[in-house]
Amino acid sequence: MKNYQILLCAAVAALSSCSMNSHNSAAGSIDTANTGTMPDTTAKELIAEMSMPANVKAGDSVLLKFTVKNNTDSVQRFCKWHTPFEPLLSKYLDVKNDKGEDVAYQGAMAKRIMPPPESSYLSLNPKDSISANVDLLKAYAIKTPGNYTITYVGENMSGLKVKKSVSFIYR
Repeated sequence: MKNYQILLCAAVAALSSCSMNSHNSAAGSIDTANTGTMPDTTAKELIAEMSMPANVKAGDSVLLKFTVKNNTDSVQRFCKWHTPFEPLLSKYLDVKNDKGEDVAYQGAMAKRIMPPPESSYLSLNPKDSISANVDLLKAYAIKTPGNYTITYVGENMSGLKVKKSVSFIYR
């Protein structure tokens, strides 16, 4: 009977240690079991911003400029997935019309391996910045004149946080 108790305790301990899905980093232990996303071990000191023209003529390109700035004294890096630093391969922007309705995303949806390979990261030197432009018409069904608001939602993958949304009028 004691052997069963010892085996039962050992099995419970083994199973409980297997169910803990955490990633240790210099910042401590980060639980990734419920989020399904990459732990935020990069881009802690990077600032990301979006900008675009206030007015866009119907039929013209709807160019969004995405800029990442490194204001630190050390090299920082971020994952380029779910950013304009790669082709539009996922829906990392929420585009809404003036009624608050989502504009349909019609672009590609790439499946990704996790964790991201080293080649998916970009490094940014101290006090440097990098920018990329994306034409929203290549992936979003912006067809009707009106006011539109764009919010960046790719933070969980890239590690970049954009604090402000941008808006434009499509005429």
